[in-house]
Amino acid sequence: MEKTRFLKLIGILAVLTFILVACSGPSKEISSGTSQESKSTETNESSAKPTTVEITDAHGTVTVPVNPKNVITLDSRAFETLADWNIKLAAAPKDVMPKESPYVKDEAVQNIGNHREPNLEIIAAANPELVIVGQRFANHYESIKKLVPNAAVIDLNFDVSEKADKPGENLVKGLKDSTIILGQIFDKNEEAKQLVADFDKSIEDAKSAYNGTATVMGVEVSGGNIGFSAPRFGRVWGPMFEMFGWKPALEIENATSGHKGDEISVEAIAKSNPDWIFVLDRDAAVSSESDAVPAKDVINNSPALQKVTAVSKGQIVYAPNDTYTNESIQTFIEIFKNMASTLAK
Repeated sequence: MEKTRFLKLIGILAVLTFILVACSGPSKEISSGTSQESKSTETNESSAKPTTVEITDAHGTVTVPVNPKNVITLDSRAFETLADWNIKLAAAPKDVMPKESPYVKDEAVQNIGNHREPNLEIIAAANPELVIVGQRFANHYESIKKLVPNAAVIDLNFDVSEKADKPGENLVKGLKDSTIILGQIFDKNEEAKQLVADFDKSIEDAKSAYNGTATVMGVEVSGGNIGFSAPRFGRVWGPMFEMFGWKPALEIENATSGHKGDEISVEAIAKSNPDWIFVLDRDAAVSSESDAVPAKDVINNSPALQKVTAVSKGQIVYAPNDTYTNESIQTFIEIFKNMASTLAK
């Protein structure tokens, strides 16, 4: 009897053990599978890049596709940056772009013309995902938005005109913000950060090279004539007076930020006797005439200027030839580096 009970007990224990093993086995497998699936999902989510990015332009917040197709840019501050990043364009205003730009040479890039009489129908026909408006084309922003309602249209313009309270600050912030925005849109964040770092360094070096007492004048040369670039807001040079604390050699009333500078006599320049002259050669960027007189010749061949300190001592800084149509962050880095090396001599 005792033996029978013992055998029954062993049998019951064996059945219970089998049941426990059977129950625990599948449970472990399900748990393991769930964990593996969770890790896989987390990995996919972390590696997946966003397809859109929200940026803030001159009008507010805009949702823009990342790495958009059929891109059109009208902003002369963006041409060189996009070209350096090998971004393809569907169309661009070739009439107001540097002749050396790869976009100008590329026949596949349609020509929108210039900002005065642009062929906006080309923009509509291109069916773009993104149109970058800025600077010269800022006044066409609303018209372009109506033409391409399904596209992201962004305006990267910023004000350095006589209407701006702080044109120098606006120039620095505007170029840096625009570069970061372009980096976000075209997945070039590291490249954009490097450009901004190089820009900051070039500003610091140019600021350190100025002695704080030398008088400065900015001029624009066009058609053989010398125009005055007003301190604070004149074309290219104006905002730098605020940025670097330059001492103006001359100030005039009712100055403007016009594209040819303000009219001023050569005698007035000579009388103000600037220690340094900074020159923008407008013709070098836009003139197709072979007989256009280089700015350097205009200044060197002006009898009235020969006794001016800046001319007699060779204290003249020229902006790159394409500056008038290429006011990119790269252009300003080049200008500031040239200043730093020249002013320090």
